[in-house]
Amino acid sequence: MKNKLILGLLFVLPIATYLIFASAKHNSLFLPTLFDYKQDFPQNWQTASGESVQLENKITILGFTGFDIAKNKGNLFNLNQKIYNKYAGFNDFQVVMVAPKGTESDIAAIFEKFKTISEDLSGWKVVFADPEEIKTYFETLQLIGNLGEDYGTPSVLIIDKNINLRGRKGKNKAGEEEYKDSYNTISAAELHNDMTDDVKILLREYRLALKKNEARKDDFRDKIKENIEKNK
Repeated sequence: MKNKLILGLLFVLPIATYLIFASAKHNSLFLPTLFDYKQDFPQNWQTASGESVQLENKITILGFTGFDIAKNKGNLFNLNQKIYNKYAGFNDFQVVMVAPKGTESDIAAIFEKFKTISEDLSGWKVVFADPEEIKTYFETLQLIGNLGEDYGTPSVLIIDKNINLRGRKGKNKAGEEEYKDSYNTISAAELHNDMTDDVKILLREYRLALKKNEARKDDFRDKIKENIEKNK
C-alpha cells in the first residue's frame, strides 16, 4: 500500500507541476526584469521573533503593510488566498511584508486568523523596521506608485532570486504596450489573473534553467566517462 502511494505521488506531482506552469496566459516564456535592484534587507530588519529574512535566492512577493493594519487586513487576506496558498509548496517561494515597528501585535492577530485557513504559514514572513527606513528602502525600488502616509501600500512586488524587480514590459497579447511593476492586493481579480500568471512564469523560468543545468551536468559527466573509457 505504501509503495503504491509513493508511486502515485511520483506520477501525480510532475503532472500537477506541469499544469501550474502550462496554464499561464502571459505572452512570454520569461518575466521581464524591470530593475536590477540587488539590495537585500538591512540586518536589523527582523521578525517579531528576532529572525533575519533575506531576499537573495528566494522568489519573493514583497509588500509594505503600513501602520493601519486593520484597514489592510483584507488585502493581506486576498494575497494569502490568491497567491500564497497556491505556491506555498515551492521551497524557494516566500511572501515578505515590511511593517513599521509597533504593529507587531496587530500582525500577530491577523496570522492567528490565517492559521484557520492555511495549513502552513512558514513561507509568510513579516519584518519590522523604523518608518523612515521603510520609506528610504521603498524609494530605492524606483516604482511608479508611492508609499502612503502610513508607510504602507496595497501594491506588492515580485522579486527574483537575484533581488531584481520583475513585472510586465512590452506588448501584451492584444499588441498593446504594457508596463506593470506591482500588483494591487485590493483587487482579488488582479491577483488571480495577472499576478498568478506572472508568478507561474517566473517559477517556470527557474525550472527550465534547472533542467538546462542538469542537462549540462549530465553531458559533462558523460564526456568524463568517455575519456576514462578511452584511456583504459
